[in-house]
Amino acid sequence: MSVARHIVQVHPRLLVALAVGLVAGFLIPCESLITHGLIGWNAGVWTYLLTIWVMMYRANAADAKRLAEAEDESAQLVLGMVSIAAVASLVAILLELAGSSKGGADHHLLRYAFTGVTVFGSWFLIGTIFTLHYARLFYADDDDPDHLPLRFADGEKNPDYWDFLYFAFTIGVAVQTSDVGVATREMRKTVLAQSLICFVFNAAIIGLSINIAAGLAG
Repeated sequence: MSVARHIVQVHPRLLVALAVGLVAGFLIPCESLITHGLIGWNAGVWTYLLTIWVMMYRANAADAKRLAEAEDESAQLVLGMVSIAAVASLVAILLELAGSSKGGADHHLLRYAFTGVTVFGSWFLIGTIFTLHYARLFYADDDDPDHLPLRFADGEKNPDYWDFLYFAFTIGVAVQTSDVGVATREMRKTVLAQSLICFVFNAAIIGLSINIAAGLAG
């Protein structure tokens, strides 16, 4: 089975979100190519987040294991592509803000709101896509219950998506693993990658917040 066909079968929500984003980016009128791209990005990201969060909310530990085991190495390709696209959205936002000097107060408020929706959507996307990846890594290497790749403080050996969300978003917020132990090299590499990406996002959020506050004050 080809990688492309496998991605279609295992990541249908991602494909639906991509289609929604492309349609929105092309059809919604706006003034620049960057704005077209950001509108499409937002439509796709929030579609994906809503659908994947509904799935996670309904899933139990057995569902999380089944879905994680259905994935293969193509998940790493998806993780890399989504992470690069999310970081690229920050660059696009900076270019968008740099070219938005014209317009009145209402125009600038709309721009700032659009910036906030984009940045936080990308930030939530990073945490969510890493959540799925942690679940895959955990259940791909859970044969020995005494040597699990992640060790939760309460001794949980069959975590569900809430456990993985907790782990991923703790890294996203605090850039640390809190009370969850990381016990394999592959998992440590993934945690390091997320920590670096989240550091970039957190610094960008602080910088954009200062920029927006200065613009509103001015």
